[in-house]
Order: sequence, then structure tokens, then C-alpha cells
Amino acid sequence: MADRKGATDKQRYEALSDFRYQLRRFLRFSEDAARAEGITALQYQLLLHTQGFAGREWATIGELADCLQAQPHGVVALVTRCEEAGLVERRASATDRRQVEVHLLPAGRQKLARLAALHAEQLTTLNEAVRIAAKIRG
Repeated sequence: MADRKGATDKQRYEALSDFRYQLRRFLRFSEDAARAEGITALQYQLLLHTQGFAGREWATIGELADCLQAQPHGVVALVTRCEEAGLVERRASATDRRQVEVHLLPAGRQKLARLAALHAEQLTTLNEAVRIAAKIRG
């Protein structure tokens, strides 16, 4: 049955199916790329999110927990593993002593730069799937 925009249920299902397929391909690529760099996909995401805030090059544990959709205590454990790998360091906040800032170390910056470059290419394919799904949604 067609809706007022002309898209049928079948077209929506096809678009959603393709989107989910492309999203899973992207996530699988990301997992494999991180593993090839010697880190986990979550460690890559943590490195990326430390750089995701405008005007600064660090993130707090709470911000990282939000970005990763994880509990703060889990993020603390993840940060500890990244610290042990020489990728990040914790620093006490200069403005709020209750907060801990997570900063990239040179090894973390290098891994992030290599992985981000690889991911940029893959995002083109995912972007096309998102564009098509948005066009058909209804």
C-alpha cells in the first residue's frame, strides 16, 4: 500500500534493510580496523570521543560515558586499559576537582589518526544508505 508520499511499505522495508546492512558493515569494518591496530572497537571510540568536543582536546569520564552509552565505572575500567596501553592519561580538572579529564598521548593520537582516515572512506557508503532511508521514510 502506498502512502501520501508514494513510498510503499515494501520500499520502506527495503530501505531500512539496506540501511541496517550498511550500518552493520560499517560497524564490522570498524571492529576489524581497530583490531588490526591492536586495540578494541571501544578503545577506538574512546580515543575518538576524547577529541569530539569543540574547543578542547580532552573529555571527562562522564562525557565519555554518555558518548559510549556506558556506565561511568565501565568507562573508568576502559580508560585504565587505554592508560596501560600508553594511549591516554588522566588529569585532574583545573576547574572542577571532582572531574577527571582524559587526554590522548602521542601513541593514542597516531592510532586515532590512522583509524579515522580509514573510517572516512567507509562513511561515504553509509552516508548514501542514510540518505536513501531518509528519502523513503514515512
